[in-house]
Amino acid sequence: MAKRPCAVGRKSVTREMLDWYRGRRVFITGHTGFKGAWLTAWLRRAGARITGYAHAPEDKRDLFETGCVATGIQSILGDVRDRRALEESLRASAAEVVFHLAAQSLVRRSYREPVETYETNVLGTANLLDAARRVPELRAIVVVTSDKCYENRGLARGYTEDDPMGGHDPYSSSKGCAELVTSAYRRSFFSDGGVAVASARAGNVIGGGDWAEDRLVPDIARAASAGATVVVRSPEAVRPWQFVLEPLRGYLMLGRALVERGQAVAGAWNFGPRDADTVPVRDLVDRMRHHWDRVAVDVPAPSGTAHTPHEAALLRLDCAKAHTELGWEPVLSLDDAVEMTVHWYRAFDEDAKSAPALLGQQLEAYEGMVESSEVSR
Repeated sequence: MAKRPCAVGRKSVTREMLDWYRGRRVFITGHTGFKGAWLTAWLRRAGARITGYAHAPEDKRDLFETGCVATGIQSILGDVRDRRALEESLRASAAEVVFHLAAQSLVRRSYREPVETYETNVLGTANLLDAARRVPELRAIVVVTSDKCYENRGLARGYTEDDPMGGHDPYSSSKGCAELVTSAYRRSFFSDGGVAVASARAGNVIGGGDWAEDRLVPDIARAASAGATVVVRSPEAVRPWQFVLEPLRGYLMLGRALVERGQAVAGAWNFGPRDADTVPVRDLVDRMRHHWDRVAVDVPAPSGTAHTPHEAALLRLDCAKAHTELGWEPVLSLDDAVEMTVHWYRAFDEDAKSAPALLGQQLEAYEGMVESSEVSR
């Protein structure tokens, strides 16, 4: 996709926002993960002074490794469950803005490792927020949770930030718990105007460089690369799909707003796609097949005896708050998101060394599309 030019003489909102981060000290937990690596690379491109704190990448093909994301930042390998190490790293960074993305992020793994999931997602969040109380330079914290934090009642409408927390499975429940921890710390320790705290709930993100287990797009990419067939578990499950940079732009806008507007924007925020891009798994798979003829899938017939871990059948987000109060809205269609995602995996399959160039190209292309969207409003 070609970058479209911005209007001459006008500085785009997104360019201004990225320039705002230039030279700022930013602390990112989970910077080696899929979303964390994209966020780190984008902030590095913007000129931020970044300290990352996370586990080592789980797969040698992960974006953090292949995209050379560690170059030019301070990368600390650590566990958010280690309260002392986390606090020492955060205090040493003298961060002004914190993005907390470290998590056990897989639903099916949470069934196998429920205690570890709660320890990382709940206690890890409490450790981060507690450590933040002793960082005098800190101004803003964005805690990234998930759209699965809501008590899913199968509603046709999108869930709003005021809907109750819940979660059937350990992962979803842990994210609801992380939201409650964040809310309690915000009201108990961060309501005096010194540090503004918000949480961000995003839909299902897709994009290049994700190789997580039991996740649809990485499973398809692995199978296509190997010439194999991937089994699709829940073809009719409806999810809010979006390109990875869409919610990350929201997190960056939120981080800036917390510094500039303080408690007025503290609280919870949804970042999801347009309603038209909330579609069944089967639809997303078909779009991927359109762009990559090597994608082969098998959708087994439902079995009355088969037992699979529960996953919600329907999930939508209402993002009116982010639209009206932050000025954030998605700019890519689902077709655009799928095209960019498949382009990444196909190019990586042909030449794994292309990852750093792909990273820069897609960041630049996305910025261009956002600028064009801002000009056309």
